[in-house]
Amino acid sequence: MLDEHQQPPRIEPEESGPSRPKWGNPVPENVIGLSSHPAAAIIADPQDNTATLRRPTGAGSRLNGIDALAAEDLPAGAKVALRPIARGQAVLKSGLPIGIAATDIAPGTRVHAGLLGPAPAAQATAPRAPLAALAPASFEGYVRADGRVGTRNFIGVVIASNCAATAARRTADWFDAERLAEFPHVDGVVPLIHTLGCGMEMTGEPMDLLRRTISGVIRNPNMAGAVILALGCERNNLKLLLETQGLQPGDMLQTVTLQEVGGTNAAMEMAKAHIEKMLPIANAARRTTVPAGRLTLGLQTGAADGFCGLSANPALGVAVDMLIAQGGTAILSETPDLLLSGDAFAARAASEEVAAALRERLDWWQDYAGGRDTRLNGELDRAAEQAGFASGRERALDGLRKAGSTPLTAVRRYAEQVSGPGLVLMDSPDHDLVSVTGQAAAGATMIAMTTGLGSDFSSLPAPALKIASNTETFTRMADAIDIDTGAVLDGTESVQAAGERIFAAILRHASGEPTKGEWEAMGETGFAPWPVGICS
Repeated sequence: MLDEHQQPPRIEPEESGPSRPKWGNPVPENVIGLSSHPAAAIIADPQDNTATLRRPTGAGSRLNGIDALAAEDLPAGAKVALRPIARGQAVLKSGLPIGIAATDIAPGTRVHAGLLGPAPAAQATAPRAPLAALAPASFEGYVRADGRVGTRNFIGVVIASNCAATAARRTADWFDAERLAEFPHVDGVVPLIHTLGCGMEMTGEPMDLLRRTISGVIRNPNMAGAVILALGCERNNLKLLLETQGLQPGDMLQTVTLQEVGGTNAAMEMAKAHIEKMLPIANAARRTTVPAGRLTLGLQTGAADGFCGLSANPALGVAVDMLIAQGGTAILSETPDLLLSGDAFAARAASEEVAAALRERLDWWQDYAGGRDTRLNGELDRAAEQAGFASGRERALDGLRKAGSTPLTAVRRYAEQVSGPGLVLMDSPDHDLVSVTGQAAAGATMIAMTTGLGSDFSSLPAPALKIASNTETFTRMADAIDIDTGAVLDGTESVQAAGERIFAAILRHASGEPTKGEWEAMGETGFAPWPVGICS
């Protein structure tokens, strides 16, 4: 644990080693925080008229903290009424309304979507005052020429369109651990391939967005250099990509056009030659000690459950507040959650200008999703119900807890560059691959993702640190998830203490400790620019 005088740990970068994960240099594995102490029901706020079941509970079982018996067999994560809830009364979790009782609900009854009507407007939650000064924290990062700081040192093989995907992947795969052994300060040659760029309008928002995403990822501080591969006749014309995005080829940015050089094999050989010239330059970079405030962290939730809003998300929120108190930047996305949450987030806007920009994005989503079968209709799918959610509002409010409690300082469109410090909204759908890709293009150098059901997701070039809401999922997916917050549910650790653990882990991984996803090379297919066709 950290006290107010203790600096979070940081690791020294490894000079070399006999083995390495697919992406990132090797350090000893550190499994954090296993706990399995049972607690039957969790009451998140004294105002709540519901509790969340920690364990499966049989019909007729007496529930701790509830003067009633379970009315039926109840699964873990389910909401159960603490006391009589009259028809028309707000149903509360964590002090906020997640729906209106559509009928009288007796104590011990499971609260689910079939018993709820639309939630009332949630009371706006004002931002908390900044944290008192914390002991300065630091990590070991790569300081780039423009002053930004990376957490990794990659060379990317990027494509203008899907037509060059095979050449890009084969080129990146050629630079395996053996061929990179003499370049221990290069974390990998990574493929950034996608399915767009051909069969599109030559102009308009989808093309502008694709080009902004590609150029943003190339400029990410985690990228030492890149080769762009193009077929030659795709709609995302390579020359226009470079011109519109101000990308200037040079020692650390090269292009290869398959139709000009003779096809896939010839393009691979030329790309490999370019990268071989880049490797010694990239390898000259060294990690140096920098303030924690130089970190830009993307925030995500994937495969959530009814526990995320009680453990992983609020704990990550503590870590976010700590990062921002150090002068750092956090990027919140998944905009549909903000729309579903009502007014609960609106009061966090730091100015009228920020509030207006937020409203413009929410209005766009309202229009975009009108009449479509998406999450924005407020209905829960079967998977979400089985995961313990009682309403779409509950799921959305749970997700916002990972953003901590500091003011919203700016709103950016998808893949637009983010400059901190503070909490920034970057607009995106609620789709992990698409949202994280936009955050990386915006400048995120690490991703923190909470999960309840478990996720194998990872990302490049910004590595993803995954945080489980419960110990059962963490244990079952220990090769994919980095941190367990189940002890919060069991009452053996506070949210504050779990958040301090997460903050310390963020700094360790920012310093080069590979995430589980990096060890397993899970991020190779995680690059997915938004085609403005995903409704979520």
